[in-house]
Amino acid sequence: MSDQNDYLRTGGDRRFRLRADGLSLMLKGAGYAVVFCLVISFGLTALVWAGKMLPEQSRETPDPSPFSFNLTEEKFTRV
Repeated sequence: MSDQNDYLRTGGDRRFRLRADGLSLMLKGAGYAVVFCLVISFGLTALVWAGKMLPEQSRETPDPSPFSFNLTEEKFTRV
């Protein structure tokens, strides 16, 4: 029954079949990793490209709310 899934044409050698299956799965995972890295790099490239399309004065202006990172402290009263 396992010969029906012998897509690597390994024949009857079980050791070679195990190594071939392991290698093919590692290559498949490496392919997924390459696709993931390419998607991330294309996304970052698109963001950089969109940022360069902005006018020059919009890149040089200060932050509209420079104190937005300061959190207000809530005062608690004991009852």
